[in-house]
Order: sequence, then C-alpha cells, then structure tokens
Amino acid sequence: MTSRGSKVTARPSSEARAVARTQTLIKGTGGIGTVRRTTLPGGLRIVTETLPSVRSATFGIWAHVGSRDETPSLNGATHYLEHLLFKGTDRRSALDISSALDAVGGEMNAFTAKEYTCYYARVLDTDLPLAIDVVCDMLTGSLIREEDVDVERGAILEEIAMTEDDPGDCVHDLFAHTMFGDNALGRPVLGTVDTVNALTADRIRRFYRKHYDPTHLVVACAGNIDHNKVVRQVRAAFEKAGALRDPDARPIAPREGRRTIRAAGKVELLARKTEQAHVVLGMPGIARADDRRWAMGVLNTALGGGMSSRLFQEVREKRGLAYSVYSYTSAFADCGLFGVYAGCRPSQVHDVLRICRDELDHVAQNGLTDDEIARAIGQLRGSTVLGLEDTGALMNRIGKSELCWGEQMSVDDMLAKMAAVTPDEVREVARDILGQRPSLSVIGPLKDKQASRLHDAVA
Repeated sequence: MTSRGSKVTARPSSEARAVARTQTLIKGTGGIGTVRRTTLPGGLRIVTETLPSVRSATFGIWAHVGSRDETPSLNGATHYLEHLLFKGTDRRSALDISSALDAVGGEMNAFTAKEYTCYYARVLDTDLPLAIDVVCDMLTGSLIREEDVDVERGAILEEIAMTEDDPGDCVHDLFAHTMFGDNALGRPVLGTVDTVNALTADRIRRFYRKHYDPTHLVVACAGNIDHNKVVRQVRAAFEKAGALRDPDARPIAPREGRRTIRAAGKVELLARKTEQAHVVLGMPGIARADDRRWAMGVLNTALGGGMSSRLFQEVREKRGLAYSVYSYTSAFADCGLFGVYAGCRPSQVHDVLRICRDELDHVAQNGLTDDEIARAIGQLRGSTVLGLEDTGALMNRIGKSELCWGEQMSVDDMLAKMAAVTPDEVREVARDILGQRPSLSVIGPLKDKQASRLHDAVA
C-alpha cells in the first residue's frame, strides 16, 4: 500500500500481468444470482453476484482486520483508521471523496467490527466505475496525515461520548467485557478516551501498512454488474497504486482465532443516572463455523427473535415489564456469545431478570415445542430472504462469506439448512448453551440493596 513518503510508481511488470484465476462459485439461473470469484496475482480476491433485474450496484472492500487484532495500547486503531481513509489521498481530498458520490446520488460508508472492517458505496449501475475508483483509491492511497489524525481524534472522541450516552448500546460493550475480560474481544471497538488520545499518526500508518495488504482484502460487488468489467477496473486501480507487487502472494486464510477466556457467573454493574436499567444476561455461544449454528439460529429466534418469541411474550406482552426485550447471538472465529437484553424501570429489574432466567432454564431442561421450532424456522427463512432484497445486503453476504469462511453458499442452500434443522438438534443446542451458568451486565441507577441482589440472577 502507499502512504506519504513511500509512493510506488505505477509500472506493472509482466509478472504482475499474470493471468488471474476465475471460478464460478454459485451458478444462478440465466446468470441471475451467479457468484464468481477472481483471484489476482498479488493475492487480491474479487467476488461478485450478478442481478440484472435491478438498477443499482454496491461495491465494497473487506479488510481482514478488526479490534481483535489490536494490542491494549492500540485499542481503537482499526476504527480510527476507518475514519482516516476518508480523509484524502494523493488524487482526492476528503471533500473530493464525499462529493464524488454525492454528485451521483450514491451512498458511501464503512463499519468496523471485532474481526473485520468494510468500506462500501452503493450507486446506480451506470456509476459503478466511479464507485470502484473512489473506494479503491481510498484503500490503496490513504495519506494518513498528522493534521488529519489530530482533527479526526475529536470526532472519534465525540463518537465514544455518543455511545456512552446510549446505555442500551453501551451495555453490550460492557457484556463483552464481562465475558471476555481484558482480552481483545472484551475491549470496545471504538477504543477508550485514553487509548484514542494516545494513538499517533505514525502508529496508525504502521497498522495500515500491516493490515491493508491485498492478501488481507476481499473486494465484493453485487447488482447489475459484469464480473469481468469489475475485475478489470479493480485490477487497474490497484496496479495504478502499485499495490499488486508480489505476483506469487496468496490470500490470507480465514481467521482461526485463539483460545479466549470466558466468564461464568460474573456480574458487572455500571452505575448511571438513567431512567431505565439496561441488562444483558448471557453465556458463551458457538463459533462462527460450528455446525450447530443453524440450530442455534432457530433457538435464538424462538427465544427472543420476534413478537411471538417466549421472552417477548412473557416479559412484555403478559406483564408489561419492558418495552424492548430480545435475545441475540455473536459468533467469532473460535467462540461466541448468547445474550438476552432488556430495558426496564430500575424497580422492575429483578423481576425481569428472574423471568428471563426462568425461561432460559426451562428451555435448557425441557426444550421448545415442535410448534415453536416450526414457527421459528419459518420466521428465520423468511427474514433471511427479505433481508437480501437489496444489493447492499448481497454485497455483505458474499464479502463476509469470502473473508470469514473462504467459500460461498447459495440462498437456496441456506434455506435448506434451516429447513433441515430438527427439534432434537434445537433441544440439544439448548441444553449445551442455555445449561451453562450465565453472566450479567447492568447499566442503571440501582441502589445498594438492588445491586447486592444481582448475583441471584446468575447463581
């Protein structure tokens, strides 16, 4: 990658022009839904899904780096870098980057997670070459200037403050810390005020050069597009930046993760003067590639994934103890989390926790009914298809699949996996996951007597 003081002249050698390798991963009907992958010399992967029936296209670049890859002193560097790539290159200023997409009615954004980062633009299909040029320029030619680091520091500190002001969001960071402790998975993606203030332009540049090598990147594009044209445009952009230097380089393998310490029976309370108490009660879940993930998805949907779910019915519909109550899963390379969130009046927190714990224990011991499981499978299949009705969602699916699994699965195969889940498989995963001793995170204005009783929920 290029940075100020280390620009590489765009002179692709004959080796760099070596033939790329293209595969059809999913063969759609009449080309619709066809997913192809091309691996360029230099290790850059490009995956596309063709959908001629739409007039838009979404182009994204996924980086194999997240907050999990940070040392304690670098906490927040991945997210900081995400901001800085929008601040300018040799070819474009920050205003040039934003105005180029605004001028064609496009949308451009990025997000940072614990194990990956994504930059994307959604445009009319006719404006796809512009989106490719702008996003590739950002990824390969960021200057990361000292003055931009200083200015953006203020914006990131404001983002941290905004998150801290939203206890319904902040409690999930607290729960990650409760479960993982002072581990990279337990630290916030945004970093802290102290770590962000300590990050320098030089340290961020080194982080950029290490993690934004083409072998660590996946380009994903979905919509009314032509795979070969996308490949040519991306290759030209990366070669112009001098990024494809080693024709023998191979893509990095999907992340395997490391052994992560997970807590049981731990309670963390963050006292805040809020109107509600925000709680997450949960336990270790399953890893991203675990074969039980389909059954886990059904279990999560039946427990807290909709208005007919057990938790919603018991906590909100029957008793009116909370407005928002739901369950969720987070899956990483080597581990996962299962959690139940609720926001309620502080005086009701122990009733809410008792009901949630009773439901989890009951399902762990007795399982779900066949009707609940069938309804959850139908809900999960429907929401999956409806969630893929735009090019942005399709780009996310193929990009994340390539980066995290190294393979693609068709929507029909996904639906078949869900439909094949049996009641016995759901009951087995319920015993394995919900039968564990939970941990608890709480943010709110709990008094000493209330706080002392929180351990009852995890006993």
